[in-house]
Amino acid sequence: MTILRNLAFYPAFYLGTVWYVLLSLFWLPFDRARFRKAVHGWSRWHRWCVINILDIAIVFEGRPLEEPALYAVKHESFFEAIDAPTLFRLPAVFAKQELFAIPGWGKTAKMYGLIEVERTAGAKALRTMIAEAKTRVADGRPLVIFPEGTRVPHGTQPRMQAGFAGLYKLIGLPVVPVAVDSGPLYHAGIKRPGTITYRFAEPIPPGLPRDEVEARVHAAINALNG
Repeated sequence: MTILRNLAFYPAFYLGTVWYVLLSLFWLPFDRARFRKAVHGWSRWHRWCVINILDIAIVFEGRPLEEPALYAVKHESFFEAIDAPTLFRLPAVFAKQELFAIPGWGKTAKMYGLIEVERTAGAKALRTMIAEAKTRVADGRPLVIFPEGTRVPHGTQPRMQAGFAGLYKLIGLPVVPVAVDSGPLYHAGIKRPGTITYRFAEPIPPGLPRDEVEARVHAAINALNG
């Protein structure tokens, strides 16, 4: 049954992805609201496919804050990245530079408000990234970052990327760690039925020393990693 579910999931989701990317590109020059609606529709379609085709339940322990915050999310699979526009209200996600080179998707992501992260960039690029982040916050949007920098296998707890602490310091927002255990079910290849849990930790106030905030975030995002 798992194989049959996967055989149904992949064409359903990727054909839907083509449709929503084309729809978003169509509306982009004319109507920003409908453009964003198409992006959100893509994310909701993915979640629908995950729940109804793959038979994966999604459980929430806590919810996002009403006010803007910096969300530091565990990153075990593409699941939480695609799900972000459904989980958060109009999130501004920090995404690695290579993703913006994907035809169609890259332009859509940039116009939606994702923030490009150049890992080897100098001070000027960092200032641009911070300025973009502050603009999103001024618009009332939450910021979302995957502080490990890339997908990591479930059960591993790598050190967070060095840029996280600098971003936390310069943005001046509370940070909310979010643990998620998508890896065992939504890994590359065969996806399996079961339950994926989001666990929102208590907000961590701005202004803490680097060692303290990194330790608290690292522990919280790995709370489901046993």
